Amino acid sequence: MRAALYAPGLGYYTAGATKLGHGGDFVTAPELSSFFGAALADAFRPMAPRQVLELGAGTGKLAEDFLAAFSERDSVPRYEILEVSADLRQRQEERLRKRNVAWREAMPERIDGLVLANEVLDAVPCEIVRYAAGRYEQGRVARAAAGDNGFAWHWHPLSDGPLFDAARARIPPMEGYTTEVNLEAEALVATLAERLSGDGAICFIDYGFPRRGYYVDDRAAGTLACHFQHRAHFDPLILPGLQDITAHVDFTAMAEAAVDAGAGVICYATQAQFLLAADMLSRLQAHDFATDVERFAATGAIQKLLAPSEMGELFKVLVVGKAGAVDRLQNLARIDQSYRL
Repeated sequence: MRAALYAPGLGYYTAGATKLGHGGDFVTAPELSSFFGAALADAFRPMAPRQVLELGAGTGKLAEDFLAAFSERDSVPRYEILEVSADLRQRQEERLRKRNVAWREAMPERIDGLVLANEVLDAVPCEIVRYAAGRYEQGRVARAAAGDNGFAWHWHPLSDGPLFDAARARIPPMEGYTTEVNLEAEALVATLAERLSGDGAICFIDYGFPRRGYYVDDRAAGTLACHFQHRAHFDPLILPGLQDITAHVDFTAMAEAAVDAGAGVICYATQAQFLLAADMLSRLQAHDFATDVERFAATGAIQKLLAPSEMGELFKVLVVGKAGAVDRLQNLARIDQSYRL
């Protein structure tokens, strides 16, 4: 998965093909509506963050809308982007050239403010694990049989180590049950939480479930999916480097990683709950549209962000932070459903 997505010059996110938007393979929330970035700015305005660090900023649309909303009433925070894709960074620089935005080559040792990670965790390389013949096995990718140019799964037995421990604790011992464990994403969350200052916070937005809804009988085939030209399928071994590969997020694991690293869970909610609490609909109503066609288009986009059958329920928001952020973001307590984790 790491090679297919991030190999220099060849991986999906490091080569030059269009990825986001209607001309790419999938559309993210910031591409759907400028109100998404504005709602995030409103939600975290009480923090008055001096710094915002965005991980994997896509086309730069979220940064653009977030900064535009902040400049309406407050001093604009220093905005930094950590981007692994040279192609996407170039698109971001073109879009944000009039904004005070800086790009980082590595994660800072100390994070003073807010970290935004929209659809980042789902693209962190995960492990495929299954339970078969009374044991847990790790899925590895191998060359297919002689005469076949493709790839095939090779199953390696697990008997010890962190991946085995996670598999045994999370995955039901059902014959053939195959799913994902993402220790690398947990490590990323832990590193971010460790480096937060005393008033810092991290906002993760992604599709996924709490653990009790992730490793269940109905998901015996896992959640790994691929996206190519706005079509979804479930074979990551074809089109290497040309398609996106993702897996849903175990939000319980991410929350545990943050807490173990010294942060606290501030809020866990569906995307719809979070955006409504940020008063997105008031922004929509107050906006002066040039035409009714523009208003209808904006309303339709927000419907996709909020509707349970679209992104509203599947996408979750997890906000973690240190003591200062917990105090300043008390308004999020009214929608917090961290008891579901």
